[in-house]
Amino acid sequence: MFLDQQTFSTVIESTPLVSIDLIVKNSAGKVLLGERLNRPAKGFWFVPGGRILKDESLVNAFKRLTKEELGIEFVIDEAKLIGPFDHFYQDNVFGDGFSTHYVAIGYSLQLTEDLLDLPTDIQHQCYQWLAVDALKSSDIVHENTKKYFNES
Repeated sequence: MFLDQQTFSTVIESTPLVSIDLIVKNSAGKVLLGERLNRPAKGFWFVPGGRILKDESLVNAFKRLTKEELGIEFVIDEAKLIGPFDHFYQDNVFGDGFSTHYVAIGYSLQLTEDLLDLPTDIQHQCYQWLAVDALKSSDIVHENTKKYFNES
């Protein structure tokens, strides 16, 4: 269920949001990153992903988010659970009035084929594949994305 702006604003200000982040690797071991169009993390390079909706199971959220974010629907059994991560932001999707807290559940997906139809109009304006060492040292890759690679 998607919420109207006023209700969603109250939720963001009052509670953590739960999301799925997709750590997508190609056959060369590079990671897919998109340049974010929206707050929080606007303008930074970030892994694809999104919120889990109320009354949406984790399994169904994974299918929906892979289809929306990658252009291909994957099932959760194709991914490896990395674990939960706290993501804290000083702003929110509506502005600077209050912070955002996500509890992001990271899943790693190893691709066997190229992604040919990545969406560029909702969350990300363009994409790139980066080696792990390159993304960890980049100033334009968001710190919350780098967290997925700090233990590896």
